[in-house]
Amino acid sequence: MSGVNVLLTGATGFVGSAVLRALSAAAADGADFSVRAVVRTAPAGQEQLPGVTWARADLTEPGSLHGLGTGCDLLLHLAARVGGDEDACTTVNVGGTSALLGEARRAGVGRILLLSTAAVYGAGPHRGIPVDGVEPAPVSAASRTRLAAERLVLAAGGTVLRPGLVLGTGDRWVVPALAELAERVPARWGGGRGRLSVVDVRDLARLIVALALAVRLPGGVHHASHPEPVRVGELLSWLAGHGVLPEVSGRDWPIERCVAELGRTPGRVSERQFRLLSEDHWYDSGEIWRFADCPPGPGPLAGLADAAGWYRALTGSTGPSAPSSR
Repeated sequence: MSGVNVLLTGATGFVGSAVLRALSAAAADGADFSVRAVVRTAPAGQEQLPGVTWARADLTEPGSLHGLGTGCDLLLHLAARVGGDEDACTTVNVGGTSALLGEARRAGVGRILLLSTAAVYGAGPHRGIPVDGVEPAPVSAASRTRLAAERLVLAAGGTVLRPGLVLGTGDRWVVPALAELAERVPARWGGGRGRLSVVDVRDLARLIVALALAVRLPGGVHHASHPEPVRVGELLSWLAGHGVLPEVSGRDWPIERCVAELGRTPGRVSERQFRLLSEDHWYDSGEIWRFADCPPGPGPLAGLADAAGWYRALTGSTGPSAPSSR
């Protein structure tokens, strides 16, 4: 599709910045589209990205959104509040999304895509379920309000993507949480057999750009992880091999013993989050890649080497300067 004018929110966030880089690279390679990147404060030194102009607005201030959609035909809504209390999450994820959709209607933006999360399903285990194969039952303020945002977008005829765990440079939750848990529960959690839906942030960005360039969006909800789930034990071993985590202990503890150990050692990661990272939470994710005609790539573990330096700095690990061949 040519001549696409994209309105992008969350342009400086973890996923949004990867999408912005991918969109800008495509524009530099000759793809016929432009990007209006919405931020509260434009980052210094990035104003000259090919095909990108910056627009200042705030989802907590609906009046600041007026005029953002003028001339745009695709809204990529990647901004979200992923922490905080119910009021803070509601203000951004529900109120901000509602106001943004109102601006999209006013401007005649014809296509809308929202980035959500598989966390809206709540507690598992979940094993290869299709979209809404279990009733969404979010347990956090962030997930509850993101599910509410989904419903607003679907009512407007938009498309929703639900990735699982997203890895890569910029990830401040998944691998830091695993690093904390590796110290608090020094064993193989349930033998490391749990399977997780995971996606490299760059692959997710490629998928979103492929959808942006498609003639149409599919509508409805779609899982957006790599189609092949990752074993927990394999993920931990790869991280250890890249110097991000210590070597996985040879001790093999059942999940309930792990939970008991977790309760004896205080920390930021909750039991619910531990179960999310140690038990089966994987979702049938092949359909959207086929629709977008976008190869999913070799999988998220293949990209860990590129992100290892980021993760080591973030977690304070002192791993090898170059990853092992593990």
